Amino acid sequence: MKHTYTVTGMTCNGCKVSVEKALQSVDYVETISIDLATSEATITMANHISTETFQKALSNKYQISEKKEKNVFDSTSTQMDEEKSDLQQLFPLFLIFGYITVAAILLNINPWNGNAFMLDFMGLFYVIFSFFKLLDLKGFPESFKMYDPLAKVVPAYGWIYPFLELALGILFLMRIQIPIALIATLIILGITTIGVTKTLLDKKSIQCACLGTALKLPMTKATFIENTIMIVMAIMMLVNLYS
Repeated sequence: MKHTYTVTGMTCNGCKVSVEKALQSVDYVETISIDLATSEATITMANHISTETFQKALSNKYQISEKKEKNVFDSTSTQMDEEKSDLQQLFPLFLIFGYITVAAILLNINPWNGNAFMLDFMGLFYVIFSFFKLLDLKGFPESFKMYDPLAKVVPAYGWIYPFLELALGILFLMRIQIPIALIATLIILGITTIGVTKTLLDKKSIQCACLGTALKLPMTKATFIENTIMIVMAIMMLVNLYS
């Protein structure tokens, strides 16, 4: 069953994360998706849960009321609409990925240099993605620790992560300490990918922090794919360096 609720009292991304955590802790809750702009929370549950139960899980700062009820299996058209909505939300991610790819190709097309293309791609990836994270440095750590294993254990890591990405981007673009940058890429993206994979397998509906919190992107397979591409490139570059 899927129900939509209005949650008042949320003023920032931190509030959104707090509400998500509180509602996710309620028994029989499967997935939660909160739209901060409309103050709506869409909750999928295995069994019916009363609004009173949800209210008890929240602090007094927030008030929850049911808006409407919708069965997740209502119709094929409904499912298609939801899939289309996800694709629309992911459009900025695909657009940025496309720009990075085209820019890296143009920088190395004449003459073509595959290794340089991968270094420029990874450098541009880190610099651009760190920019979006730095737009909301306060909100990013809260969203990031929702799925990154290390950020959950060490909250300070979420604050450092955007600057770490920026530093790695500069190293790749300037061709400085490439082996160290490649190993660091395998470690930090490997950790994040573990968290992303677990989130996808658990079918949790949370916000992806890959482009910070300025752009509200759902956690989907696209996040897993983008991390995997970077990891594969890092492995290929390390093999090329030491073969």
